[in-house]
Amino acid sequence: MKQEIILNRETIHYSRGVTNLKIVFMGTPGFALPSLGMLKNEGYNILAVVTQPDKPKGRGKRISMPPVKEYAIKNDIAVLQPKSVRAPEFINCMKDLNPDLMVTAAYGKILPASVLDIPIYGCINVHASLLPKYRGAAPVHWAIINGEKISGVTTMYTDIGMDTGDILLSEKVSISEGMTAGELHDHLALLGAKVLKKTLLEVKAGTVKRVPQKEDEATYAPMMDKDVGCVDWSKSSVQIHNLIRGTNPWPCAFSKHKGKKMKLWVSKVFNCDKHNYVPGTICQMDKEKIIVACGLGMIELKEVQYESCKRMPIEDFICGCRMDEGEIFG
Repeated sequence: MKQEIILNRETIHYSRGVTNLKIVFMGTPGFALPSLGMLKNEGYNILAVVTQPDKPKGRGKRISMPPVKEYAIKNDIAVLQPKSVRAPEFINCMKDLNPDLMVTAAYGKILPASVLDIPIYGCINVHASLLPKYRGAAPVHWAIINGEKISGVTTMYTDIGMDTGDILLSEKVSISEGMTAGELHDHLALLGAKVLKKTLLEVKAGTVKRVPQKEDEATYAPMMDKDVGCVDWSKSSVQIHNLIRGTNPWPCAFSKHKGKKMKLWVSKVFNCDKHNYVPGTICQMDKEKIIVACGLGMIELKEVQYESCKRMPIEDFICGCRMDEGEIFG
């Protein structure tokens, strides 16, 4: 018995009861690992993983493998690392593999139609936001920087746009006041595997539904760089606190103190709406805390790091660093 489902640009047929889908998985960072692990644990036939080329990493610039490649090697899965997904040799390789379905999770490149049209059931992407909000490279960071209270994961049918394809399934999570980008990332990575599992079950059952995205509700989450973390003390304490959370663990918020760069890892909004201090002024300091004036309100620094020094709680930092009330950051 065959059942019609809509997953590609035209109606295709899927045989009920077939479980061993031939899948090519495309992903690069740690976010993709739970989804890849789920596919393996559920017995899907993973023909290969496609990931970004090895790159230099850290101060020593040692060449490092992407996390997805490391996982694939440990689990005897073939690895492809094309410099370009538009290269004819890569497209021919994909045609030779002849996958039923492609699954992507934080691969890092927009796929052309010449690749997306190869698998008969198309390509499903796991995206770390509630689409159409936060399309793009850094949805986790920008959700926190912008003070969102809710985030989530969406599985979508991939088309040639940037996260513009039809929505399949989504699931929400709450963002707590102190949650960092790293913590939300890890939570959404696990949730992504869960939502992907449900999506594939619905694909096989023929019950998956495609919902077009509402373009007028779309927002974008551009790629992060180190400059994003520069603190503008004229902003409110809430905005600065969100920046510190949203750039932890990378690229990390920072400011200058006596000409030296200081990374700001952890903070807390201090209960003060009005003050007469210049923004960036250290207005209160003792053995346990540093309170800094913002454009609106104040912020308490909880964990910091001077350049070339180790990250430390504010109590330890104060013991070894000379700071005085009235000094101004920035």
